[in-house]
Amino acid sequence: MLDERARSLLKTLVERYIADGQPVGSRTLSKASGLELSPATIRNVMADLEDMGLIVSPHTSAGRVPTARGYRLFVDTMLTVQPLQLDHPPADMAAARDQLHPDQPQRVIAQAANLLSSLSSFVGVVTAPRKSSVFHHIEFLRLGDKRVLVIMVAPDGDVQNRVIFTAHDYTQSELVEATNYLNAHYAGLAIDEVRARLKGEIDQLRGEIATLMQAAVQAGTEAIADSQEQLVVSGERNLLGVQDFGNDMGSLRKMFDLFEQKTQLMRLLDTSSRAEGVRIFIGGESRVVPFEELSVVSAPYEVDGRVVGTLGVIGPTRMAYDRMIQIVDITSKLVSNALSAPR
Repeated sequence: MLDERARSLLKTLVERYIADGQPVGSRTLSKASGLELSPATIRNVMADLEDMGLIVSPHTSAGRVPTARGYRLFVDTMLTVQPLQLDHPPADMAAARDQLHPDQPQRVIAQAANLLSSLSSFVGVVTAPRKSSVFHHIEFLRLGDKRVLVIMVAPDGDVQNRVIFTAHDYTQSELVEATNYLNAHYAGLAIDEVRARLKGEIDQLRGEIATLMQAAVQAGTEAIADSQEQLVVSGERNLLGVQDFGNDMGSLRKMFDLFEQKTQLMRLLDTSSRAEGVRIFIGGESRVVPFEELSVVSAPYEVDGRVVGTLGVIGPTRMAYDRMIQIVDITSKLVSNALSAPR
């Protein structure tokens, strides 16, 4: 627990460092905090904060900078963020709202990533909406040579095609029979529900129908898995201009590998999608993006009231968290509105 004096000095130090990017000394703190404290008293408090792991002194300076733990305490207990209203956003965000075109939903995700990057001057990331695991209609078409085309149509009209290879060369009439049976008995169910019911009914089904249904379930599972992998990243080059690690080529190389491979980011954003509102991961504490120099500010977005994806900003731990929270929060609302708009 910090007393009010220590809290005030830590808050001032973090704010000054975020604004200036320079280690903060006791003389600067004395002026900026508005507290009538002697330099010796401020140095003693700074020493206590350093012992607690909240600030650290770079070897090149007598001043102090916040640690990831110091940022965390600042964000959790000292940061005041004014909520923004969609009807009256700041000018730059109002202009940004017009970039998301509801009549072009397939482009909204890419536009949102660009928007996050341009507003934050860091990296914008957006996961594409998760596809429905429910199929509305399924069809099998014979391609010959023991190959069958599986066509699955979701309730929203999304179509997934998969070619499956079969041990038996089915006739088109057999495929039509399987198509009709599957649509009559399983349409409207999620793939997992179909799989569960198949286990109980497999013995009662004719061999060719059972085999085709199992293949269709596998194809549907793969189609859904593929759709979950879509992640749009924009503005990676912005990190080259960040003072904090612009000259550390080793760190930059690792970060660019992270954006290129995307798997770790997908796991982090998937975690964020299960939370309400904005989440903040500071200095590698997510264990998914293990970089002490990076922070992630993320929020889920919805379509017609259902969470379908996540978006966020990735930048240095020295970021203006109040503004990043506002940017991410209002962008999630704008994307939700754009994708939920009647078309």
